[in-house]
Amino acid sequence: MSRMMRAQPLTTVGGLVFGLLLPGTAGAQANLTLAEAPGAGRYASAVDGARLLIDSLMRANQIPGLSMAVSVRDEVVWSEGFGYADLELESPVTTTTRFRIGSISKSLTATALAQLYEQGALDFDAPVQRYVPTFPQKRWPLTVRQVAGHIAGVRHYASDAEFLLNRRFETVQEGLQLFQGDTLLFEPGTQYLYSTFGWNLLSAVVEHASGEEFLSYMREHVFRPLRMRHTVADHVDSIVTGRTRFYVRAQDGVLVNAPAVDNSYKWAGGGFLSTPEDLLLFANAHLGSAFLRPETVTLLWTPQRTADGRETGYGIGWRAAEIRGHQVVSHSGGSVGGNCLLLIYPDARVALAVTANISNAGYGRVAHRIAELFLTAMPTGPGEESG
Repeated sequence: MSRMMRAQPLTTVGGLVFGLLLPGTAGAQANLTLAEAPGAGRYASAVDGARLLIDSLMRANQIPGLSMAVSVRDEVVWSEGFGYADLELESPVTTTTRFRIGSISKSLTATALAQLYEQGALDFDAPVQRYVPTFPQKRWPLTVRQVAGHIAGVRHYASDAEFLLNRRFETVQEGLQLFQGDTLLFEPGTQYLYSTFGWNLLSAVVEHASGEEFLSYMREHVFRPLRMRHTVADHVDSIVTGRTRFYVRAQDGVLVNAPAVDNSYKWAGGGFLSTPEDLLLFANAHLGSAFLRPETVTLLWTPQRTADGRETGYGIGWRAAEIRGHQVVSHSGGSVGGNCLLLIYPDARVALAVTANISNAGYGRVAHRIAELFLTAMPTGPGEESG
């Protein structure tokens, strides 16, 4: 049974109170406990070390609220919230607080593409116009695979104004109007250029290949089967229980409320809310054979190459690299008032997810260091328990 450690942010820990000081914010000088109790069991030392790293990170980078969860061999061994979901109300982050996950939305969407591929409804090497006939023909053909690997020449945001859009788009097709008339920046396959707009196009591919509206498809075929009960589209005009407030740093370093944005133009590229525990459910679904075929997961996780043979480090909705002898598959997500990171160590079956309610959390290598704490604490014997 999973051992989930819930935050009780207004109590002391073994007689100690960890203070979270956020300079320049009204009412932010109250002491806030960062942990419920000392870690227990095999991972006690890893949990205690992780809490210290998080404490230092939040203090140094003025992070209002943060949530983290770690799983080992499909079992959540630690899950905890830190700091505030709402600074004005001093509402604590809990393990069910919903954060903007930014571009990790691309990894979620990649699963929809993978499912349709397994069903024979999608050909990764077909031109995108096979599935989105309204998308204009370009100087060169571009395929679904190239778009998914950021080597199709589709542009990214042209300005901060596009990133900060605050108007409602009723459909995926309407969102495509922002960029579909633009020329490709290079011949597909020749260069790597990260593009959120490319993934907006892929949401239209999902709609046409499945015959279902994109958000409905994600809800019925990805989130519900995986029991991701806290993962939803970030509808700013709706009441979403547990949704955090969002913050940014002003030029003088003071924390302020993030500007209002509406991400309805980019659900697939960066428009979902989630929690670390939900993201671990999603990550662990890729480590078995019940949800996607192993060969399909390998397809998603294998970095693509440009025409001259250079590896891009990006497969289909996932980054892949080797770090200190481990294969690490990951995606980060930066959004207005949100910052998120999802790490998977497939060989060790360890996954970590961290979310924060500020645009730039400045995680650096902290998440990797925390993952290494749990990797070190893992059992080595063939019959040992994982927790």
